[in-house]
Amino acid sequence: MAPHSPLSHGVPCVDDQRVVSGILHAIRNVLCWRAAPTEYWPRKTLWNRFVRWSRLGVLNRIFASLAGRAGRR
Repeated sequence: MAPHSPLSHGVPCVDDQRVVSGILHAIRNVLCWRAAPTEYWPRKTLWNRFVRWSRLGVLNRIFASLAGRAGRR
């Protein structure tokens, strides 16, 4: 995931892998962000990264890379 993640802005980041897992969990289970399990918190980070990464195309690149490793398009 590191090659697809945007650079941080000098602030220590929450683990990208945990954030992607939290985003997937919320989407898959049709949860509002505040209902995400505590292991994916902070919830505000999930929402902020989902919005920012969606706009930047980061999530598309991550998912395309993961699908490519699984031999799928």
